[in-house]
Amino acid sequence: MQMITFPGTDITASRLGMGCMRLPVDGDKIDRPAAIKLIRDAIDNGVTYIDTAYGYHNRESEIVVGEALKDGYRERVTLVTKLPVWLVEKPEDMEKLLDEQLEKLQTDHVDFYLLHALSWGSYEKVRNMGAREFLDRMIEKGKIRYPAFSFHDDAEAFRKIITDYPWKMAQVQMNVLDEFNQATLEGCYKYAEERGIGLVVMEPLRGGALARNIPDEIQSLYDQAAEKRTPVEWAFRWLYDKTPFMTILSGMSNTEQLMDNIRIFSGAEFGVMTQDEKDMMTKVRETYEARVRVGCTGCEYCMPCPKGVKIPNIFRSLDNAAMFNTLDGFKKRYAAMVEKGEGANQCVKCGLCEKACPQHIQIRQKLAEIHEEFAE
Repeated sequence: MQMITFPGTDITASRLGMGCMRLPVDGDKIDRPAAIKLIRDAIDNGVTYIDTAYGYHNRESEIVVGEALKDGYRERVTLVTKLPVWLVEKPEDMEKLLDEQLEKLQTDHVDFYLLHALSWGSYEKVRNMGAREFLDRMIEKGKIRYPAFSFHDDAEAFRKIITDYPWKMAQVQMNVLDEFNQATLEGCYKYAEERGIGLVVMEPLRGGALARNIPDEIQSLYDQAAEKRTPVEWAFRWLYDKTPFMTILSGMSNTEQLMDNIRIFSGAEFGVMTQDEKDMMTKVRETYEARVRVGCTGCEYCMPCPKGVKIPNIFRSLDNAAMFNTLDGFKKRYAAMVEKGEGANQCVKCGLCEKACPQHIQIRQKLAEIHEEFAE
């Protein structure tokens, strides 16, 4: 297993991290024996970065991770969890939640503690309640070793948050399709790496979409490569080639996924991709993007619709389905929206949405086309 030292810290961790959001389940609960075995198998095979959060698996993930890290396993890992900022209503809630998490994890400290899923608005909320001072105090108390945050917003919000406090790590959504989304690849280099802040990657496979239902034209690009690799390996390779990314999380649910990822990450070194491979991955992104049917960014400037049409929901859901070969699933989702009175059939063509749309999408026409194609 390849290891990496996070800049500005004494933490050296595996480049493959285990995300504990998709542990094996039995019904709607975690299959605890299977999950504990999977976590320990990961550690025994060199995975030292264990990531969980307050809300994962209906607040059960931290408990199971705590059980898995007994018997000497805690001392072998970098343990990471996250403050659910949406539950913080007053300043004292922050330490109260952290103490609850430490109890669940059966430890007196975590190595990285993240403000979870920040947007600029959610960061402003907890910032005004003293979140930065809270992190300083918890470091002094020894309850956390290094402060960090995870992020879901745009590049400007990323710049403002990451430059507002001496963070030691940030967790970002990144994959070949998100090069220009959220924090953006450019932002990762410019605002994190140049400031000496190591990044951890979440959603490296876009929730698994880059690993399944591969469109024929995408598979054809992979088939033409000099080295034959699976779509999963290409997706991880595109990431671990890049110097801002220290550890890449994978939400592994079974031993097969674990062992395949360990194989893939045995060569997880910076700069491993050839120029031809980089060019191929650019074509992969462009080919996926060419499958998009509408191109809605989800800004919601078109909302609210006076007739209740869920315009961005329809467009974004269709775009994802078209991109990842799941149009049958979209048809079912769209039928449910129609049944709830949120479908395109409610549109009266008033045009208010088009006047507000910064992408200049012909919304009325697109809605009519979608309903004609997908309505029962």
